[in-house]
Amino acid sequence: MSEPEETPRNLASRARAVADAAVTPTEWVAAAMSLLWVVAVGGYFLTGPVESSLLGYVLTLLAVFLPLALIWAAVTTLRSIQILRAESARLQATVEAMRAAYLANPQGGMRPSVERKLDEIAAATKHTETTLASFNSRRDAGLTVPSADRKAALVAPQLQPEAEQPGLALGTPSDSLRAPLSVQDFTRAVQFPESPDDKEGFRALRLALEDRNVAKLIRAAQDVLTLLSQEGIFMDDLKPDRARPELWRKFASGERGRGIAALGGIRDRSSLALTAGRMREDPVFRDAAHHFLRTFDRVFSEFEKVASDQDLSDLAETRTARAFMLFGRVTGTFD
Repeated sequence: MSEPEETPRNLASRARAVADAAVTPTEWVAAAMSLLWVVAVGGYFLTGPVESSLLGYVLTLLAVFLPLALIWAAVTTLRSIQILRAESARLQATVEAMRAAYLANPQGGMRPSVERKLDEIAAATKHTETTLASFNSRRDAGLTVPSADRKAALVAPQLQPEAEQPGLALGTPSDSLRAPLSVQDFTRAVQFPESPDDKEGFRALRLALEDRNVAKLIRAAQDVLTLLSQEGIFMDDLKPDRARPELWRKFASGERGRGIAALGGIRDRSSLALTAGRMREDPVFRDAAHHFLRTFDRVFSEFEKVASDQDLSDLAETRTARAFMLFGRVTGTFD
């Protein structure tokens, strides 16, 4: 009858039992050899001649202790080898057990936790898509029509009759049916929502995105704000100096240089240095910044025509206006 096959688990148990034993057989043999050696050396000293020189004493000590040191060094090495074998067998047994569990139940093991994480990610993605869909499709009729005291933020372009092309009988354009964006909604939109619960901010942003010109500014501002955040620059951390509304009107009329230098009220040296360095090294960042400045200039020129001094002061406190101040100083608009 053949002997039972040794499994990794049995090998691990046996090796661990040997390694964890208080005194192993090898150590008993070493102790017996040491005892015999001590007895032999003692008998030699009792019956042999006595060394009187210093060299003789040194050689005698070496003859006594060197064999003992070699014996116990060999014992320590053997015990370390046994411990290593036990750990190796234990690891092998663990791997074999994991492999057997996976083969026995390939659908179980660690897979449920991974699937649970994937399900959570899918649910979060679906929730986000649903929120965006409702955000884009929701129209609050009571809020889209401005009251009499909510003046339009931008002046509607006046088309010359001789420049107009013949219209097609396809109904009234949607732009003509949409109420103009109010100054308050424009200012709130370029500030961007403060938090996911800022319903007023999202409402204003949705209305602003329906205006073709303002939507270009919103997207350009969003691009540069995202790029700036990669450098750790956030508009809420900047505290620019306030400029008089007259300077903003000069800028809208086309004045540049030192006459409107007070508009560049950003004094944070680290933000200015980081932005200037990124513009020198990153062409994508530089193109986005110049596109944003051009878009802001074009939209602000229209906004200034209908804005009061208070409206201009409110606009200067928004994140978009602060980004304009920062890029204006870096590009030399106020030099």
